[in-house]
Amino acid sequence: MTIDLTDPVFTDETKAREHLEAIRWPDGPVCPHCGSIDKVYRLSGKSHRPGLIHCNGCDGSFTVTTGSVMESSHVPLNKWVLAFRLMASSKKGISAHQLHRTISVTYKTAWFMAHRIREAMRDAAPAPLGGEGAIIESDEAYWGSKDTDNASMKRRRKGKPGPGGKSKILTLVERGGRSRSLKMDDLRTETVHRVLRENASTKSRLMTDEGTAHNFEFASHEKVKHGAGEYARGDVTTNTVEGFFSVFKRGMRGTYQHCGEQHLQRYLDEFDFRYSTRHKPSPAQSPSAI
Repeated sequence: MTIDLTDPVFTDETKAREHLEAIRWPDGPVCPHCGSIDKVYRLSGKSHRPGLIHCNGCDGSFTVTTGSVMESSHVPLNKWVLAFRLMASSKKGISAHQLHRTISVTYKTAWFMAHRIREAMRDAAPAPLGGEGAIIESDEAYWGSKDTDNASMKRRRKGKPGPGGKSKILTLVERGGRSRSLKMDDLRTETVHRVLRENASTKSRLMTDEGTAHNFEFASHEKVKHGAGEYARGDVTTNTVEGFFSVFKRGMRGTYQHCGEQHLQRYLDEFDFRYSTRHKPSPAQSPSAI
């Protein structure tokens, strides 16, 4: 969708604040400290910063950014709104360098904002995927340099690329629904089964490739045998989760290029967010990630 960069919410801080308030408080301000609705009032005058609201219930003050990833930031709100919009609508992500050029902030500020936005994209209270009659596809992937192990090993690898020294990822996709990706310490059978149990309803049909040990906890566990050239058998396939990995790896190689292992989960959360909200309407006047 085309973004109108002349929209007032992207160019005027007051309009951006009003926009954020309408999203966060559609029925009027709510105190984030005590939850009061009828004891809050706006403070005005030169001695108060724009958008400041006071609560007589707890004698606290707040703004629309209190408790959000924008709290305590000196970046104008209209730049935050545009950054949210760009990151939410870019299928393979937007680099910090591109962000700093587009919204006119320093590279360090753009990098800081991007990681704050990824934190906002994280599902803070994830509900189990799937359910009775639903299909869950699960697959593992490795991410990292083809030529080097983790930085701690500090040596060149020889031979063909493989999983050695790479970060391990497990992704679950609810067919037609959400995705959930996790950076894993290991991909042992018991670990994978535990993660599947914690993140997906066992009433679901589970579909994997032959690399996952059989899991009898789910309603059914069906596999495709890639080693034998099989990629679909009726509705049994892992093409959906492999499509997710395709977008993720293209974004990481083409857009982000360098990602420290300590930040990988945030990038996974970003790609999960865009995948899981892909069917939600995205009106031109409303940044979809806020």
